[in-house]
Amino acid sequence: MEKEQFIFIGDSLVADFDWQKRMPFFDVVNLGVPGETAKGLLHRLDSVPSNRYNPRVILLTIGTNNALSEDFSFIPTLHKIIIHLSNTFTEAEIIVNSLFPIQVGYLSKDSITRINGEIEELTRKTGSCFLNMFDRLKDSKAKLFQEDGVHLTGKAYDLWARSIMETLAFLLEDD
Repeated sequence: MEKEQFIFIGDSLVADFDWQKRMPFFDVVNLGVPGETAKGLLHRLDSVPSNRYNPRVILLTIGTNNALSEDFSFIPTLHKIIIHLSNTFTEAEIIVNSLFPIQVGYLSKDSITRINGEIEELTRKTGSCFLNMFDRLKDSKAKLFQEDGVHLTGKAYDLWARSIMETLAFLLEDD
């Protein structure tokens, strides 16, 4: 039996992890690009051939690099990305990941919380699923971020992968 595809798309947080190892029941396609912004991803989507991929699930993680450059106006672009993915991969479940509680001094948690609220509202409007990793990681006592305060440690990736699997169980149970 052929495995269903699971596309991970986004920035270095997606690109820097071996998702296939954590999602062995899927054929994982990692389309993460380090340094990616929402605008860059939107422009790159045309190079993702719909005839090559037939995902059951898409996990979208984008916006961290926007927030790090204090560009908080990327939500309309994120909306276009979700619509493009929905129209291109009509059978796929789309999960939109929240921004993480990144730990850089000039960026307040309130800013990230506000943006995540906008992302969550956008998922309701588009029929996609919101994965709130901010709340899952914000109060942990474990070392979840590397020294830069942005990139994740193995423990954080373990939590993230487990959260994705829990979300998938919920999304796919009725199918």
